[in-house]
Amino acid sequence: MSPPTAAAVCKIRKAAKSDAREIAKLFLIASDGLAEYIWSGFQSPGMGLLDVGEARYARENTIFSYENCMMAEREGEIAGMLHCHPETGPPEDVRISDPVLQPYLELELNGSLYISGIAVHETYRGFGIGTGLMRWAFAHASELKLGKVSLICFERNEAALRLYHRLGFSEVDRRAIVPHPMLHYRDGDAILMARDV
Repeated sequence: MSPPTAAAVCKIRKAAKSDAREIAKLFLIASDGLAEYIWSGFQSPGMGLLDVGEARYARENTIFSYENCMMAEREGEIAGMLHCHPETGPPEDVRISDPVLQPYLELELNGSLYISGIAVHETYRGFGIGTGLMRWAFAHASELKLGKVSLICFERNEAALRLYHRLGFSEVDRRAIVPHPMLHYRDGDAILMARDV
C-alpha cells in the first residue's frame, strides 16, 4: 500500500492575519538563521524575535505579509507554511548594503515565482506536506503565467537539496556565505535553484 498523499493528510489554505505568529515560527525554521539576523535589526527593547516576525507578517500590501503565505493544516492544526511572491527585485525593507545579506540579494531570478520560505513543523514531517506545498507553488506560478519557480538553499542543507532535486530543481547560480553567528550554516555557498512549470 502506498503512503497517503499530502492532499489526503492535509488541507492547504490561504493564510489569515491571525496566522502571523505561526508564520513567524515557521519562518524561523525555514530561514536557517537568516530571519533571526534580519529581524534582530527591527527589535526594540522588550520585543522578542517572534514579536518582530509576527508584526512583519501581520502587515498588508507588502512582500513579507500573510497575504503571500499558504498554510498547511493537518487534523485542524497548522503543520506547515509556504511564503512566495513574484521575483521583482530586493524587498523594500531589506538593508541593501548589508554584507551578510548581499549574497542572497545577488541570487535573484526575475520573472520567477520565488519561494522565500517553506517549513513543516517536526511533528508533521514525513507525510508529504512539504511536497504538497511545493506542488501548490508550481500550480500558482502557472496561474500567474510565470515560467519558473525559484528558491535559495544552503549548500550544507543536504536534506533540502535532495528534496529540491527530486522535485526537478537545478542550480542556476551560487554565492559564498558571509559567516555570522546567527546563521545555522557558517560555510559553503547559498545556491539559487529553479525549475520550469
